[in-house]
Amino acid sequence: MGLYLFSFRVRQIETALVTTFGKATKDSEIKEPGWYFRWPAPIQRVYKFDSRMRDFEADLGETTTKGAVPIIVNTYVVWKIAEPLAFFNANEHGSVREVQRKLLSQISDTQNRIIGQHFFGEFVNSDPSQIKFPQIEQEMLNELQRAVSNANYGIEIKTLGIKQLKVSEDVSKDVFERMKAERSRRTEATVSQGNAQATKIKTEAD
Repeated sequence: MGLYLFSFRVRQIETALVTTFGKATKDSEIKEPGWYFRWPAPIQRVYKFDSRMRDFEADLGETTTKGAVPIIVNTYVVWKIAEPLAFFNANEHGSVREVQRKLLSQISDTQNRIIGQHFFGEFVNSDPSQIKFPQIEQEMLNELQRAVSNANYGIEIKTLGIKQLKVSEDVSKDVFERMKAERSRRTEATVSQGNAQATKIKTEAD
């Protein structure tokens, strides 16, 4: 009973925050595993947080590329609790659901801002060298990390990726028409070069 009232354990996968009469400071954070002493409630209370990586997948959302082409993207992030005190203060005493709600808003803003700086051809293109998915994902990650850091949610964003990309039927038709037109231009250019070379050879032979 004494151990239960006056001590607590922090596991390897946890961080903890000890509040005294409902208040906590930076010194109240516990990030190392082990046994710790405390005053019994209501003097002190211990809040424990899972410090492992968490996966969060945003809803499908429509945004517009730089060329005003609407696309639908599904973005995911991997995050973890980095600062227990900031997480406790910013998210209703450490509510994971609350921080995910805030992340959803931040991800939506980041998608709209970064994707709006890139053309559709950088997402879907018949030329693989023109596709810039890794670069776009890195830009989104950097932007989201800055936004989360400035908001001081007490979390750290480790990874961001675009899980799924969709386009409407009308956009798909336009994309395929543009791809066909590009292929036709390449074909015409190749045939034209071949005809010119053939004429040159015939002329030299004559």
